[in-house]
Amino acid sequence: MKTSVSDRTEPTAAVPAAAPAPAHPRVDAATWPDVVRGPRGSAARTAVTRRLVQRALAALPLWIALGDAPVTGAEGPLVRVHDPEAFFRRIGTDGLIGFGESYMAGEWEADDLVGALTVLAAHLTSLVPRPLQRLRGAWARRRPSAQRNTLEGARQNIHRHYDLSNDLFALFLDPTMTYSSAVFRKRPAGWSDLAAAQHRKIDRLLDLAGVGDGTRLLEIGTGWGELALRAAARGARVVSVTLSQEQRDLALARIAQAGHADRVSVELCDYRQVSGRYDAVVSVEMIEAVGEDYWPVYFETLARLLLPGGRIALQAITMPHARMLATRTTYTWIHKYIFPGGLIPSAEAIEQHSAAAGLRVRENDGFGGHYAETLRLWRERFTQRSAEVGVLGFDPVFRRMWEFYLAYSEAGFRAGYLDVRQLLLTRAAAPAPDGGPR
Repeated sequence: MKTSVSDRTEPTAAVPAAAPAPAHPRVDAATWPDVVRGPRGSAARTAVTRRLVQRALAALPLWIALGDAPVTGAEGPLVRVHDPEAFFRRIGTDGLIGFGESYMAGEWEADDLVGALTVLAAHLTSLVPRPLQRLRGAWARRRPSAQRNTLEGARQNIHRHYDLSNDLFALFLDPTMTYSSAVFRKRPAGWSDLAAAQHRKIDRLLDLAGVGDGTRLLEIGTGWGELALRAAARGARVVSVTLSQEQRDLALARIAQAGHADRVSVELCDYRQVSGRYDAVVSVEMIEAVGEDYWPVYFETLARLLLPGGRIALQAITMPHARMLATRTTYTWIHKYIFPGGLIPSAEAIEQHSAAAGLRVRENDGFGGHYAETLRLWRERFTQRSAEVGVLGFDPVFRRMWEFYLAYSEAGFRAGYLDVRQLLLTRAAAPAPDGGPR
């Protein structure tokens, strides 16, 4: 995603010119109190942050424009900081939360937002000096207990994201209304390729789980119903569970319209409360919302619900194990504004917790580049339809927040900081009575 000076619209200019500051978005103080108010960081802390951040940025392939100061850097995307004082004060007080809130407030922008965030994501572990990394526990904010995924907490966390508006999601998702990584035949892809790529992803999961005519299938996390529809078309009988009322309503309507209401039931139910036994279980990018405290319960529930000889197909976003361990208690911008209560697991964590529940990972296929492509298409569509998002009642700060969220996520996959995987789990073989292999 990097761009060189020769790639710019004025290739003869040695240094890109900083654009004038745009008008700040109108901010409703009641809706966005921390964006309006900003943190009360001390002048000394802000000054130290400024020195540390400027030193870190100077080592990266980025152009930097701080207010009216000359543009610095040698290559890469141009980051324009229109209000350096507010920018450094927010970072000094709230770290990456402040970085994101500063963007929401219109205090900085980039000519290539994904490119700039990809550079930062690729160098994330080196941006903070090692002595400060060792003191992370002293300065990083910890997740609020209110976001723990108790039965009620999980319902509230899911409501905050997935019940925003079905019409909002329909503006940037393809007609399948699938909100997870697609699998493309080729990249780069166009918008017209996305629906088929989502079906390809779903079909791979159903194949992995062995779903066919007569299969009793449990889906944990309904989305808007596309996977259940394709499973029913194969002849499966599907029970799908969700905590999102908005998603359930639309999924039921789509299932009825397709003529599969006799084969698919959609329950407003926590996965921990599901009963019965199933030939197959499929769960797509739901484990990220479970929370580390509840991973043992999640995998124990999968094992409890699976019939002998059954198969579990998961699609999961993952991060490197060391990064997961280092950040698992940290309260981030994503937790505050996008996905409260979540934690992206590592592949190692999935294997450890599934093994403890008597399950074994049989297949594990990563395809993070496909998620970057999926997010690019969503982000471009969201940006193109920004005015329509506004008509739905979402203000300019919300729109900047979601543009940042989609770009931030895409950058994570482009930098390799994040991956997405499809995994097959089955019951681990029990030892033979004499202790030998079976």
